[in-house]
Amino acid sequence: MMPDPMEELVRSILHEIGEDSDREGLLKTPGRVARSMRFLTKGYEEDVGAVINDAIFEGENYDEMVLVKDIEFYSLCEHHLLPFFGQCHIAYLPDRKIVGLSKIARIVEVFARRLQVQERLTTQIAHTLDHHLKPKGVAVVMEGEHLCMMMRGVEKQHSKMSTSAMLGMFREDRGTRMEFLELIRR
Repeated sequence: MMPDPMEELVRSILHEIGEDSDREGLLKTPGRVARSMRFLTKGYEEDVGAVINDAIFEGENYDEMVLVKDIEFYSLCEHHLLPFFGQCHIAYLPDRKIVGLSKIARIVEVFARRLQVQERLTTQIAHTLDHHLKPKGVAVVMEGEHLCMMMRGVEKQHSKMSTSAMLGMFREDRGTRMEFLELIRR
């Protein structure tokens, strides 16, 4: 059986930091880290179109805001490979199409399970919904805590990052944008 290249890389990292990968506590660590990294980056293997699949329902007359808030996300910072995590709030204004509720959270998951920066993650989610639903508007706000800032560097444990992407009516109409922002504050 061929050795797993990722496990071999983890073993090398352990040696580089001065550890003995053959000691009891670390014997299975390379395999665990390899499986963990594959899980944490599984978004590369997923097609967002296939995730949405047949969960777009056309011909709906609902034209008020659809909001899903407090969607938990976990991702890895592409600069340090350290986790960042938080909540994502998403709204859209349907234009005769709605999407199954769970698919909104799955879209977040697909893009979060890749090496990311929060800014890109936010816009990928917004543009994906805009592309597939063709709504009157999409709004995404993400609030994240970044271990690359909390554990290293400036070591600011209570800092949070907020990013937003506003498309269509959410960008053009201040009232629509303010309604969304008020709803996610509640």
